[in-house]
Amino acid sequence: MDNSIEKIGAKLWEMANELRGNMDASEYKNYILAFMFYRYLSEHQEKYFAENVGLTAEDGKTLNDDYVEKAAEYGEDQFIKLASDNLGYAIAPNDTWASLIKRIDEGEVIPSDYQAMFDNFNNNAKLNVQANKDFQGVFNDVNLGDNKLGTSTTLRAKSLSKIVKLVDSMEYTDENGKDILGAIYEYLIKQFASSAGKKGGEFYTPHEVSIVLSKLVTLGEVDQDKEFSVYDPTCGSGSLLLTVGNQLPAGMKDKIQYFGQELNTTTYNLARMNLMMHNVDYFSMHLSNADTLEQDWPDGPDAQGIDRPRFFDAVVANPPYSAHWNNAESKLKDPRFSDYGKLAPKTKADYAFVLHSLYHLNANGKMAIVLPHGVLFRGAAEEMIRKNIIDKNYLDAVIGLPANLFYGTSIPTCVVVFKKNRSNKDILFIDASKDFEKAKNQNRLTDENIDKIIEAYKERKDIDKYAHVASLDEIKENDYNLNIPRYVDTFEEEPEIDLAEVNRQLKEDDAEIAELEKKINEQLKLLGVDEI
Repeated sequence: MDNSIEKIGAKLWEMANELRGNMDASEYKNYILAFMFYRYLSEHQEKYFAENVGLTAEDGKTLNDDYVEKAAEYGEDQFIKLASDNLGYAIAPNDTWASLIKRIDEGEVIPSDYQAMFDNFNNNAKLNVQANKDFQGVFNDVNLGDNKLGTSTTLRAKSLSKIVKLVDSMEYTDENGKDILGAIYEYLIKQFASSAGKKGGEFYTPHEVSIVLSKLVTLGEVDQDKEFSVYDPTCGSGSLLLTVGNQLPAGMKDKIQYFGQELNTTTYNLARMNLMMHNVDYFSMHLSNADTLEQDWPDGPDAQGIDRPRFFDAVVANPPYSAHWNNAESKLKDPRFSDYGKLAPKTKADYAFVLHSLYHLNANGKMAIVLPHGVLFRGAAEEMIRKNIIDKNYLDAVIGLPANLFYGTSIPTCVVVFKKNRSNKDILFIDASKDFEKAKNQNRLTDENIDKIIEAYKERKDIDKYAHVASLDEIKENDYNLNIPRYVDTFEEEPEIDLAEVNRQLKEDDAEIAELEKKINEQLKLLGVDEI
């Protein structure tokens, strides 16, 4: 990560920890990340007005001063409509970030100001029907009445103002003037995930793992003249989607369409913020707040549903491991699951996520998903599903990762890669479980570890104690059991023991012991003590 990002992010994190007092880090993130996003939206709108309606900073005035004056002169509604039509949202003159900071500095912020600011934003978000879903309720997780902020409305307002001033105090550009606000936002999400323990894994996939998945699904030629769609059915904070976008050629930025679904509403809001903070326009972002296994993508007024599904160029996922789900028999009629003979067990939804994701992969697409090792060898319904997937020739590779990579769990995991247009029928196995760097609280993949995985995947050949290309016959001989050690032998033989050398060393030791005992006995005689 860029040093300036680390430096600014670390300073912001340190200051935030001082301010949050007795509030849990997982709760506090909803405040600081939301205000960072609000600042971004406000300054983004200000920049748009400067470029399109001639806002200027002259005669000691700021761009915001000019916005306030022009809105008063020409009508606030015109500016609100212009912003809504083009940006998807609109912030009134009195609610801009600069106006808020000014009121705080002048001691004029009252407790109701924050509620009014967010209420106004939500009302304005309704004006653009196409963008409404992207912005409506995005700040709903900012609990303005939380007593941990203070025991009275006045104290809570003061606490919120301190957070606002903290967010305002940081310069979000590097030494070259490049905007790094999105990168700092990502840094803070990672820090909050690390502090949240088990809950951290619910909204953040370690960046190094995201890079592995992203590289796997973007390998090969990409038509830069066409749109590229990527889907994450359990998208968390959206970081994995963004990492896929970063692996594509820079010239494709405006051609990438991001699709994601997330069950947790707080995390869904975080994903919306995260994508937009990384300059993803609302018309390139298609996120849904729903249960992926119960409500197929996409829902809402533009839904095509499971009878007319969307298909994506890439699918990536890090779903909850062995989660419970409703595997009612009626789901066997669901086209996502109907072709595989059985449903995933009620207490292990891993294959439900696999089949859902496979269903939405287009004919030439690639899919990479993180799963617990149990999916490789468990029997009963999972064995039948696994066999059907292999017989359909969808399984391309199984990659074993090191243990303790993820927040909240130390179990080893694997990345399973799928393609629907495979001409070959072999399966590549890679055992990367021993290649990692030990960090303070968890292991991490280095750039070298990642490159080794990707190169082995591209080369697709046997590598001693690391990779093996297994034929379909070999898979069948193993009864469709995909446990990696069956295919990649990482056993290291113990060096042969030279018994003659061992005997020689023992004789030397015995002689030394005898000599020492002799000297000790001589000393004991001088002292008049019996020999040992």
